[in-house]
Amino acid sequence: MARAQHKIFVLDTSVILYDFNAIHNFQEHDVAIPITVLEELDSFKKGNSVLNLQAREFIRQLDRLSDGNMLDAWIPLNGAASGKFRVLTDESAPVDAVEVFGTKKADHRILNAALSLTRSEPSRRVILVSKDINLRLKARALNLPAEDYETVKIKDLDHLYKGKSEVELPDPELIDRLYREESVPIEEMLPGQPKPTSNHYFILRSQGRSGLGYFNPRTDRVERVMKGQAYGILPRNAEQTFALAAVLNPEIPLVTLSGAAGTGKTLIALAGALEQRRDFRQIYLARPIVPLSNRDIGFLPGDILSKINPFMQPLWDNLGIIKNQFGEREREYKKVDELVETEKLHIVPLAYIRGRSLSNVIFIVDEAQNLTPHEVKTIITRAGEKTKIILTGDIFQIDTPYLDAQSNGLSYLIDRLRGNPLYAHVNLEKGERSELANLASMLL
Repeated sequence: MARAQHKIFVLDTSVILYDFNAIHNFQEHDVAIPITVLEELDSFKKGNSVLNLQAREFIRQLDRLSDGNMLDAWIPLNGAASGKFRVLTDESAPVDAVEVFGTKKADHRILNAALSLTRSEPSRRVILVSKDINLRLKARALNLPAEDYETVKIKDLDHLYKGKSEVELPDPELIDRLYREESVPIEEMLPGQPKPTSNHYFILRSQGRSGLGYFNPRTDRVERVMKGQAYGILPRNAEQTFALAAVLNPEIPLVTLSGAAGTGKTLIALAGALEQRRDFRQIYLARPIVPLSNRDIGFLPGDILSKINPFMQPLWDNLGIIKNQFGEREREYKKVDELVETEKLHIVPLAYIRGRSLSNVIFIVDEAQNLTPHEVKTIITRAGEKTKIILTGDIFQIDTPYLDAQSNGLSYLIDRLRGNPLYAHVNLEKGERSELANLASMLL
């Protein structure tokens, strides 16, 4: 009788391409995959992108599970608390989605398979799980319950870690002491308060005085953050000062910078990397390639660098801003061109880093909000000795169809790594591109 209470979740292709382990994340409930999904995955199995990897890994999982005939019976998943799994071939739904919506496309066949399952399993609740909003809307139009895949989704986006906070101190002498001694024990700076998150940044105020500091978990002290500069770029506000301090801190190998367009995320990351160029073998720059109109970079002419250059133009623009802090005859101006020519500063496609070990490099990934959690994990697990990784992005500006502010890789990383001594995050809020850009952000 208890068995009848277990739900059946029907997964579509978008879920598998987002997380190849999805079938193991429904606890005691059963999972079904329409045969149409396997047909679609077959077209994804060749290639170097993360989508291709997800498809191949899922197909390998099916191969390991296929001791029995999963087309005819439910196959137990691994683990005592797990449910069962099967592939759906029956698409003879009581209400034909192909007729209702007018086209015989894969999505409508998936709907028919799920609807057919509701008829064959009348005592069970059947739920379609999809990252595709349109498919979920169509399912509900046919009275089929539909949900987003939320296993790696941030539950409370409003309280996503920002990396910084303002603190009003009762005694201004504490700020004077921070300037005088450069650091103050945490229990003396914030008496009676819980220990802050590792590498958390503070704007400290008291009776008209102010100072900047951060909590160093290695020393258990609030250390002063000074407003420095990096390769001619000077921070314009406190949060940019924090961001640059995190990028330049050799004890923090993983940094994320989030914020809207014009807050200076990419510029600070690049300037900080150039400032540290002598400490690393190479500087790698990358952005996720989000093709327009679903056209991959293969349709562009030329070699791989020629293909990816149009997508990397914002990185070149920021390098141009940094170069133009100096005159054309100055050594720093020429050094940027020299770094590019000698590939000391190198643009890399993300699809080509899998399997590599990136040792003694500083790796900047721009627009990281367009990565899935698995892609972010793939990048970070490439880090070898003496490597620093910086990810920048705006979690509210997603350019890929199956990600949102709660499910993208950057949000996931911020949520999961908060508090780790090897990690620092700063959310930049104040636009510094221009007064006109700020006006447009506020009013348009």
